[in-house]
Amino acid sequence: MADVAGQPLLDVRGVTLQYKTRDRLVTATYRVDFQVLRSDRFVVLGPSGCGKSTLLKAVGGYLKPVEGEIRVKGVPVARPGPDRMMVFQEFDQLLPWRTVMQNVMFPLVASGRLDGAAARERAREYVEKVKLGAFADSYPHMLSGGMKQRVAIARGMAMEPDILLMDEPFAALDALTRRKMQEELLALWDETRFTVLFVTHSIPEAIRIGTRILLLSPHPGQVKAELNSLPHEAEPAALALLEQRIHSMLFADAVEEVTAHG
Repeated sequence: MADVAGQPLLDVRGVTLQYKTRDRLVTATYRVDFQVLRSDRFVVLGPSGCGKSTLLKAVGGYLKPVEGEIRVKGVPVARPGPDRMMVFQEFDQLLPWRTVMQNVMFPLVASGRLDGAAARERAREYVEKVKLGAFADSYPHMLSGGMKQRVAIARGMAMEPDILLMDEPFAALDALTRRKMQEELLALWDETRFTVLFVTHSIPEAIRIGTRILLLSPHPGQVKAELNSLPHEAEPAALALLEQRIHSMLFADAVEEVTAHG
């Protein structure tokens, strides 16, 4: 459902993003439009270099658009805030000198959202939700990659943000752990119905995670299409057909270019 008075929770309108390298100015996305509703599992899907991670950083308030506007609950995004928490793919996003519990507590206390006792209670709740209660007093170096990502997800969710921003959070995991983490994320969503904006370059992952999927073209990223996904328990043939359709839509330009040049 929409958030208030018919508004989307997140509204991205005509957003063009640029960043500087040592040699040049790069246009990452060009006039991108989409809306995310409350409780959406909204996936941004595209090939490497299409600006999807840059777009996520802009939603997080870390990069200002050169054109267009990003609004959360009708309010323009001007800076990072606790209403938008990010989970990255890197395993070193945790503070190594703090335990699992302390890592989850940290943003709650640092932001002034909760005091020590209340923060600990909230952190314990989310550590349990990601099934790490037995490791609450462990340090990051004692955890596997998948467990570290669960801590990062718990830390983000403990802030109870309007939107959880996930930048290819499972990309560095092995295939089996990645599938397990996808299942755990879906189970957590079934329990709490949080809103997630999820970036990936994997078509199967996008279909599995998303309720809606935004397809971006190769660099610079432009919207090619927005599709409804299928329930992950859908028939394998239907899922395979959707995967084939998305692949054709994403890479049609590349096929046409190769054909044109013989």
